[in-house]
Amino acid sequence: MTKYVSVGPVGEIPGGESRIVEIDGVSLAICHVAEEGFFAIENRCSHDNGPLGEGELVDGRIECPRHGALFDVRTGAAKTLPAVRGVTCYEVRVDGDDIQVGLD
Repeated sequence: MTKYVSVGPVGEIPGGESRIVEIDGVSLAICHVAEEGFFAIENRCSHDNGPLGEGELVDGRIECPRHGALFDVRTGAAKTLPAVRGVTCYEVRVDGDDIQVGLD
C-alpha cells in the first residue's frame, strides 16, 4: 500500500518552478508544470548526481545545473546528453491544498 507524505501547500510552488524536499532520507524535486500539475522526481541527475531541483523547469523538463542534461519530470526519462539513464519518479496527489508524495 502506498504511503502518502505531505510536502507543503500548493501555493508554495508556483507554476514553472520546483522545490527540493526530503522524505525519509530521500531528496526529491517537486515540480509544478503549469496546466498539468505537480510531479516528483529524485533530486539527483543520473549523469553525475547534480541537484535537479536547482535547475530550470521549462515545458515539463528540468535541466541539471551542472552539465545541462534534461529530464522529463512526468516520466523521469533522460532527454539529452550527457545523461543516458532516467531518474525515479514518485506518485503525487493534491489533497485539498496539500501536495502529497506517494512512497512504496
